[in-house]
Amino acid sequence: MTAALIVAAGQGTRMGANVDKVWLEVAGRPVVAHTWRQFNDAPSIDEIILVIREGRSEQFAALAVQFGFHKPFRLVVGGAERQDSVWNGLAALAPETEIVAIQDAARPCTSADLIAATIQAARETGAAVAAQPVTDTIKATDDGRTIARTVDRSKLWSVQTPQTFRVEIIRRALAAARERNLQLTDDTAACELIGQPVRLIAGATPNPKVTVPADLPFIASLLGA
Repeated sequence: MTAALIVAAGQGTRMGANVDKVWLEVAGRPVVAHTWRQFNDAPSIDEIILVIREGRSEQFAALAVQFGFHKPFRLVVGGAERQDSVWNGLAALAPETEIVAIQDAARPCTSADLIAATIQAARETGAAVAAQPVTDTIKATDDGRTIARTVDRSKLWSVQTPQTFRVEIIRRALAAARERNLQLTDDTAACELIGQPVRLIAGATPNPKVTVPADLPFIASLLGA
């Protein structure tokens, strides 16, 4: 069994005060509804766990009815940090779940092909992540104001979601982070702690995340608005 774990409990502080970015409307529906739809429609996903902020259960349940999401889903209250929210979501997985694809709710353009590719790679390797090779020239700075050196970009990748794992591996990796009192914003970083290889999976289409207001027009264009 394969589950999607959609993390929708964050604050999205870079969007501005009192803005919950996953509820911003783009292409006729909230961002999180687009993300949910991608996994609802993905043949490789059997069940969806949505990790949400406390007090939002009715809002999410209404969203499922409004947009006709048919795939089995469960709502779980998140924790103080993203890592805590993922931990809560993992605890809610059905016992028979073998693979989990962890997705940012604010990343609404993820294709079914990319989801399936990360799942297949996770079955083979134990862990996989959607990613893109870095194409910009990258500079390092020592003082935050001037360039110190040029970084070799040939080995640099920008990671995205889904980040997909065999369930026992991501549980063990996050347990290692918790034991060391580490707070990680990226689930694959926990795999690095336990020496678990993570396959990089490049998608064929853009897979952006809503981070700042300027992201919305581009995402709307990808969603066909």
